[in-house]
Amino acid sequence: MNRTTGWILFAILAVVGLVGVFLRFTSSRDLAAYGSYIPWGLWVATYIFFAGLSAGAYVVAVLGHVFGVEKLKPLAPLALAIALACLGAALVTVWFDLGHMERVFNVFLRPRFTSMMAWMVWLYTAYAITVLLALYGLWRGNLNLTRMALTIGTPLVVFYPGAAGALFGTVVAQSLWHSPVFPILFLFGGVLSGVALVTFASAFFTRRNDPGYPERIHLLGRITLGLAVLYLLLEWAEYSIPMWYQVGHEFEALMGVLFGPFWFVFWIFHLLLGMAVPIFLLARYPRNPVAVGWAGFLAASMFLAVRLNLVIPSQVQPQLEGLVNAYRDRRLSYAYLPTLFEWSVVAFSVALAIAMAYAVIWFLNREKKLEVTQ
Repeated sequence: MNRTTGWILFAILAVVGLVGVFLRFTSSRDLAAYGSYIPWGLWVATYIFFAGLSAGAYVVAVLGHVFGVEKLKPLAPLALAIALACLGAALVTVWFDLGHMERVFNVFLRPRFTSMMAWMVWLYTAYAITVLLALYGLWRGNLNLTRMALTIGTPLVVFYPGAAGALFGTVVAQSLWHSPVFPILFLFGGVLSGVALVTFASAFFTRRNDPGYPERIHLLGRITLGLAVLYLLLEWAEYSIPMWYQVGHEFEALMGVLFGPFWFVFWIFHLLLGMAVPIFLLARYPRNPVAVGWAGFLAASMFLAVRLNLVIPSQVQPQLEGLVNAYRDRRLSYAYLPTLFEWSVVAFSVALAIAMAYAVIWFLNREKKLEVTQ
């Protein structure tokens, strides 16, 4: 993809996204397909998706500067730029999902210390501070500050994806979510998608004439491959155990994921494009930067399908038999399909993430702290 094509695609995303943001502020959430039975949809899934990307990108910087993986140290500025951009996009997306957006600061002004959501927000805040400090250290050439910030952020980057998983896991009313394995799935899923995104960006947007370029891409490809296989094992455990006895709401929700109206989200977007194709490319062409880069792109972008299959299927299954016919109202429906309005807001979040990452990379390039093509 040349630079002109990239700018055209970004402009389209930005224009569509700005239309969505305008509609969000002028019509509240009325144009979304939410209802009383399905209060969370595409925006929550996208928020989790971006939050995971941020955590995984941060891990690349941690591997280089905290755990001493020398080949990955030059990628720390790029990884941190992506981490900051994806975190910003995640928080903006979930902010749009709030019914009363003006109340977002209440979690700081009037906190409930027993709220899992409050703890999650505080972890995001602390994590964001470590990202900014690490970037500041790179800008000033103070690697000790960068290392200290990343060291402090290492447990945070483990806890905050886990906290998002714990938030879902504590929802007792949804048996598909109420599982102690969710924090682990959120953590490994986020690391996989984020490392894959850095792999894609490193393969196509860093200097190829750098002597260390081939080995860095090869190493990132190996890490992505290992994480993909590990995630598939965890996912097998998540699906196979509840389905063994083929009873209960959890079984019905999983069957909806596998064979329901949107079966292609799991089988095509997640399993085929997001897992099988990347694993094949990474295993077959481990030293081909183009193959490794596209494998990273697919593994990262298609992970949104995993988040959609997490958020939506459990909600579209009635908790009580016959409830779907008990009352009749537009908002009392178990059918959910994201509207164009919802997708337009997601387009804004994607454009925002690209713009933030580009701005940080441009600044560091100007300051000669990072050699990235623009």
